[in-house]
Amino acid sequence: MTLANKKEIMTEYQLSGGDTGSVDVQVALLTTKIKELTEHLKIHKKDFQGRRGLLIMVGRRKKLLRYLKKKNVEKYRELIARLGLRK
Repeated sequence: MTLANKKEIMTEYQLSGGDTGSVDVQVALLTTKIKELTEHLKIHKKDFQGRRGLLIMVGRRKKLLRYLKKKNVEKYRELIARLGLRK
């Protein structure tokens, strides 16, 4: 993920002007990293450290989504629809 891609994702999902750490931004960034790493692992099947990193990122995203669902169900549903996640 390049810095330009990261800034673009942040501006798309941020809640206010300088927001870089909200749950929406974190989940969007994690989703992008997960997609990139999944493509990498399709090519490099024996990259077990990469697979471990992927599982850690998926777990972190799951926890953040669980927190968002508990705090604001409508925002949770909107975010999942925007990112194209199954839930």
